[in-house]
Amino acid sequence: MSATVLHYQSAAELAGRVRAGELSARELVELHLDRIEAINPKLNAIVTLVPERALAWAAEADEYQARGGTLGPLHGLPVAHKDLVMTEGIRSTSGSKLLADHVPNHDDLIVQRLRAAGAITLGKTNVPEFGAGSQTYNEVFGETLNPWDSARTCGGSSGGAAVALATGMVPIADGSDMGGSLRNPASFCNVVGLRPSPGRVPIYPSRSPWSPLSVLGPMARTVEDTALLLSAMAGPDPRAPLSLATPGDAFARPLDRDFRGVRVAWSRNLGGLPVDPQVTSVLEAGRSAFAELGCEVEDAEPDWSGADEAFKILRAWEFAQSFAALPEGARSFLKDTLIWNIDQGLALSAPDVARAENLRGRVYRRVRVLMEDYPFMVLPVSQVPPFPVSTRYPESIGGVAMETYIDWMKSAYYVTLTGHPAISMPCGFTESGLPVGIQIVGRWQDDWGVLQFARALERVFESQHGVFSTRPPVEAVIPEEVERGSGPATKRRSA
Repeated sequence: MSATVLHYQSAAELAGRVRAGELSARELVELHLDRIEAINPKLNAIVTLVPERALAWAAEADEYQARGGTLGPLHGLPVAHKDLVMTEGIRSTSGSKLLADHVPNHDDLIVQRLRAAGAITLGKTNVPEFGAGSQTYNEVFGETLNPWDSARTCGGSSGGAAVALATGMVPIADGSDMGGSLRNPASFCNVVGLRPSPGRVPIYPSRSPWSPLSVLGPMARTVEDTALLLSAMAGPDPRAPLSLATPGDAFARPLDRDFRGVRVAWSRNLGGLPVDPQVTSVLEAGRSAFAELGCEVEDAEPDWSGADEAFKILRAWEFAQSFAALPEGARSFLKDTLIWNIDQGLALSAPDVARAENLRGRVYRRVRVLMEDYPFMVLPVSQVPPFPVSTRYPESIGGVAMETYIDWMKSAYYVTLTGHPAISMPCGFTESGLPVGIQIVGRWQDDWGVLQFARALERVFESQHGVFSTRPPVEAVIPEEVERGSGPATKRRSA
């Protein structure tokens, strides 16, 4: 089997081969390190690499397996962590010049859990500065490019993770999502990103442990792999007060389910948002998949009025909480949109925040009432296809001006506001070959149902036009000897 085929095997298949002794963890890590060396210099997805440590951890994993140790669900699988996550002894910059040389003395809980499940850390994936905005660029590492068209953005803020997955640099990756940071890059790069229910993946440490806006979640190339990764991430922790009691292994079960007769609410534009016709065209073409599953698809959507105002206030409130105590002179290192968001938060009054919470409650109630009749809502993930990487954010869609740097993300952050689980999964491609994802929203805390529905749709989309097995056009730029894994390695960026 060629190296390229192995790079694109599912995480579940690779874990099975390691477990069966067909591949060692070290071989799997070496394979992916070679892939990173061949692909990453052109795309800038992985910004800090720790090859020596990864190989040492892989050797320990092989020795443990040889001694008959109990293997975790991710045993031997390489993983890259989002650079917003703290990793002990590994540079963690959050994409900011303020933290360009920051090396933490602890692992965040999510890193601890993935390592306990047997995953092996290769390094860190690129992010926007402090994760602000859905365009992955910063002044520490630069821009991450879309593998489907390197002149375009990969989205963000989990952009480096999405690109690494799409190109076979890693089989699994973690991400986070406030306004669409797991979902937008998944849509732009033809991979899967799940925004779980708040508390499904506990966050520790956290500056805002009671806030449901930002969540951690899994990214992968298939729905099954996304569920596998969630099974290692999820489960309660008393240090995270929002954490849910369901154990992680509840997501390790088979995803099969019959969806005949299930009612689905279909929304083209969430009640009037501007959506690029290219996105609408791809999603409408994918509607037949629901009929093939036997679903009853009906045009329906809740009243989203108040969602935009509420989200922007609560988001700004969190920015103020996180950045109000910046040291003197630190603002000069921050991008202007981040400073704007901090100032928006600092200018808020108690009545402003109270109004936002009231609006959030109203929106949630309207969504809940709709979903009593429809177990799932189907929406655009992003209102635009991948845009030029030189454009920091879309300033208009269909002639409608965007007032802020996040307005083009409303189709994602409206869902954030309600706390419902949502997944972005590949749906198809524009005429120019750019990926477009579809967003599936489930009932309150029904992450399992969302994964089951996405898995059923995945089979249909793949059988109809092979969307999940279509790969970005990066192979032509890899020297043949590197693709075989036998040539000289390019210089690895370590920290």
